[in-house]
Amino acid sequence: MPAMIPRDIEPIRALPSNVDAEAAFLGAVLIDNRILEELPCSLRPEHFFAGVHGRVFERVLALTERKAVVTPVTLKPYFEADEGLKELGGTAYLARLTADGQGLLAPRELAQQVYDLALLRELITVGRDLISGAMDTSEAVAPLTRVEQAEAALYAVAEGAQTGNEAQSFAIATRASLEMIEKALLSGGHISGKTTGLTSLNEKIGGLHDSDLVILAGRPGMGKTALATNIAFNAADRLRRDLADGIAAKDSVGAAVAFFSLEMSADQLATRILAEQSGISSEALRMGKISREDFQQLSFASQRLAELPLYIDDTPALTIGALRTRARRLKRRNDVGLIVVDYLQLLQGTGRADNRVTEISEISRGLKTLAKELSVPVIALSQLSRAVEQREDKRPMLSDLRESGSIEQDADMVWFVFREDYYVASREPKVPQGSDDAKTQDAHAAWQADMERVFGLAELIVAKQRHGSTGKVRLKFEAKITKFSDLAPDQMGSHGYDNE
Repeated sequence: MPAMIPRDIEPIRALPSNVDAEAAFLGAVLIDNRILEELPCSLRPEHFFAGVHGRVFERVLALTERKAVVTPVTLKPYFEADEGLKELGGTAYLARLTADGQGLLAPRELAQQVYDLALLRELITVGRDLISGAMDTSEAVAPLTRVEQAEAALYAVAEGAQTGNEAQSFAIATRASLEMIEKALLSGGHISGKTTGLTSLNEKIGGLHDSDLVILAGRPGMGKTALATNIAFNAADRLRRDLADGIAAKDSVGAAVAFFSLEMSADQLATRILAEQSGISSEALRMGKISREDFQQLSFASQRLAELPLYIDDTPALTIGALRTRARRLKRRNDVGLIVVDYLQLLQGTGRADNRVTEISEISRGLKTLAKELSVPVIALSQLSRAVEQREDKRPMLSDLRESGSIEQDADMVWFVFREDYYVASREPKVPQGSDDAKTQDAHAAWQADMERVFGLAELIVAKQRHGSTGKVRLKFEAKITKFSDLAPDQMGSHGYDNE
């Protein structure tokens, strides 16, 4: 096997590499194309140190994708004009790659070594950039920003993204799309992403899709934190149950969840989930007004939740950069598949924004970038402006999103939580004690009938969806235990359920 190194790599010979291993691996592949089906790592052309080896491997992948048999003979027409190959003896070099067949003895180990050395080279590049950045002491440089950038670069290396997510072929994108469609088919025809745990919502949106930013908005008291907590629990619990049943994490519609709570503490969120699962009101739990039977039921619920892959970060006043750093860490350590942020307006920008609108724009862009970078859905809760309260119809609209139109622009989906009973309850007419005024009594009776019609019902308005139609989904809401659930079939009909 010739150990000849092409000139295009001589200037960086000191970098970690094994050109002979690359040549031996390519020779093994040209002898037996089936080796590509059993690689221990995601080997790509850019992982090869010798540029000519990378080009050969790229052509091998392209031909095998077309089901063609790849040999030195079938490769020859593609490399007759390759300048790098001419320096190694022209197309005869392709035949020499297969001369002794040594690579067939350990092709998997050779592939892993090529991959590992590429990681080391990229790590050296990151280190050089880190030193160069750290040496910059100008006033414009924020040290924490440098730390965040360094951690992002290291995360990319850890994930094997050595070349900064270079453009992928349409064939690769198509395969990923088909895998997603197959997953939806196997799930029964309505989930291609992570489950929300709410069948009616899953049917409307097809589940939570990787790389999507979902904005969940509502006025105070509508239950947006409760809904986000419910979804986070449902996704984490589905993954826990699937793993217990022997289903691999990659095949599950559940997910490990990172919940960034900037408003509530971790124990408050835990209390909400315990209330939901035990059926005991969170108010009773906080005040200790429970019986021994209730406490036993609570104990059983806490045992079920002990292994829940749900990670709560309640650090207050996080910057968008710090949140992304923590999310990367959780992704690396716990392989989280869903991120929830409660809520967007409590995050801080980098401090360079001229005004709050610009800062919110930076935050929403940062959340969308995080969703794409980690390839997970991100649900970010958001406040609505008070304009809702001044309209007769209190249902929110996209124009009600507070402080920045960029939230709507960056989001892949926008959901609004609306509970009519909240507003009807506030309109209760006062009936003086002992009053027998017929008009007053009629007004209260009419209010009571209206309240019975809407009590315990909620609407989730899908105001924007890049993957499908907009509309609304009606849900049941149990205020005492802050739990959203699907309506029973008979309730759907009686309350005009339409899932538009």
